[in-house]
Amino acid sequence: MDFIYKDPKYRSAAVVNGITMGGPRAHLKGMGADTDDLGKPFIGIVNSFNEMHPGHIHFRRLVDRIRDGVHQAGGIPFEFGCLALCDSFSQGNEGMCYVLPSREHIADSIEITAEAQRLDGLVFVAGCDKIVPAMLMAMMRLNLPSVMVTGGPMLPGRHDGRLCATYELKEAAGRLKKGEIDKDEFLLREDRLSPGPGSCAMMGTANSMSVAAEALGVTLPGTATVHAVMGQKLRDAKTSGKLVVKLVEEDTKPLDFVTKESFDNCLKTLLAVGGSTNLTLHMPAIAHEAGMNLTLEEIDRISSETPYLAKVKPSGSHTLLDLDDAGGIQAVMKELGSKLNTGVKDVLGQTLAERFAKAINSNSEVIRSIDRAYSPQGSLAVLKGNLAPLGSVVKQSGVAESMMVHSGPARCFTSEEETIEAILSGQITPGDVIVIRYEGPKGGPGMREMLTATGALVGVGLSDSVALVTDGRFSGATRGPCIGHISPEAAADGPIAAIVDGDMIHIDIPKRTLNVDLTPEQIEERLKACVAPPLKVQNAEKGVLGRYARNVGSAHLGAILR
Repeated sequence: MDFIYKDPKYRSAAVVNGITMGGPRAHLKGMGADTDDLGKPFIGIVNSFNEMHPGHIHFRRLVDRIRDGVHQAGGIPFEFGCLALCDSFSQGNEGMCYVLPSREHIADSIEITAEAQRLDGLVFVAGCDKIVPAMLMAMMRLNLPSVMVTGGPMLPGRHDGRLCATYELKEAAGRLKKGEIDKDEFLLREDRLSPGPGSCAMMGTANSMSVAAEALGVTLPGTATVHAVMGQKLRDAKTSGKLVVKLVEEDTKPLDFVTKESFDNCLKTLLAVGGSTNLTLHMPAIAHEAGMNLTLEEIDRISSETPYLAKVKPSGSHTLLDLDDAGGIQAVMKELGSKLNTGVKDVLGQTLAERFAKAINSNSEVIRSIDRAYSPQGSLAVLKGNLAPLGSVVKQSGVAESMMVHSGPARCFTSEEETIEAILSGQITPGDVIVIRYEGPKGGPGMREMLTATGALVGVGLSDSVALVTDGRFSGATRGPCIGHISPEAAADGPIAAIVDGDMIHIDIPKRTLNVDLTPEQIEERLKACVAPPLKVQNAEKGVLGRYARNVGSAHLGAILR
């Protein structure tokens, strides 16, 4: 007896075929599989469901529909989980040190499971800041037949007849401190600004990376802006379950259609809708897993050539619901038109031109045409100079015109917590340039987001008169003249470590420069005397963060682990 249940073309044949595989077959039967099931493709459903995560709390419903689709198409679904941290819970505390490092752990855990269990195809279910890019990294690395289902944005909150998002609570904290609102008003906003499941209702990193997944062509069209509570999200989940079985049968893999031109299209789309500064960390890391090289200089070049068409919160007044109603990302890509390579294909086998052919821009104020763009340039700018020799990043779409060029004295801090205290206690004055260092990938460790600090600046009314530079990073909710990802970082003897209070810093976003009034000799002498502060997390060197700090690369290369 040969005990052959499955065509050898399936990877999972290694698990069920042959007399020596009686044990695995017995396990599968013990879990409810029958003999017919042993011959079907095994589909992994990567479910990042988490009960402490609004962006992922609804994923069980999505996975149920994906299962239905897999079964109907003739596959057998096997769900497994992975890490899924919510940045909101770690903002402004040492928990944020673990968030960026989780990206690599998520990708690794998916690789380990898919390879060890010999899965034939994968459906990735993701929705927030590090989870979407981590899953895209795993998708490119594994290069198995795959489709992604992003969880969708949260509905905007409503307060005083205005649509709001949770980042505004960070800004409200400053207003409370100034006495502009009272405690009851603050608590009322708390009750209203996170009304249900989904990723935060703004063009932050979570939704930026969902846009990236759609623009790369690894999701169904329209997926990025279909909101978490919509029935369309469930229908798309079921369709994706059917699709992955078809991809397995056809042996269609992501790298069969995701090309360098796909990444260019993706970046142009992201930059046209005000994508987060964090895309400069994640897109190079995803490209790296696909065997491609993507540099800060290339991102800056693409941004300088890409018109800014959709101004979504926090940079504008429109919501993601407005963007979805107007036609979503497909309508944006259709408006970009000739700026894109429309011959590239997607997970459905369509060309980009075919993909957005039916898209309609139903609101030309929400999604503008190129000739009416908010700006001829995209959302990001890369600045270099003697303060950031390898580069730094600013979301120029969120900077007031009056602060596009700014010079001011440095006010230096070695942690976000110290900075927040100084802002809220009135120690920062108009014209200052706040410097936060030792918050980079190695020095943080983990490159924390500075959203609590930047939100406090907005709240106390200083976002149009005070700049902030850091080797840490920002949430996509950040607005104002905030420059992050300064490379080399302080912990790698970057010039940012040499700055002292009162040094004059010069920012020129149009000219893409960031400099400090110090000579190379002065910087070198000061760096010799620099002493790094203690790590922010006790015993960090012994665990995950220690391994991360020893092996992580520079932010300007995507903070990739080597």
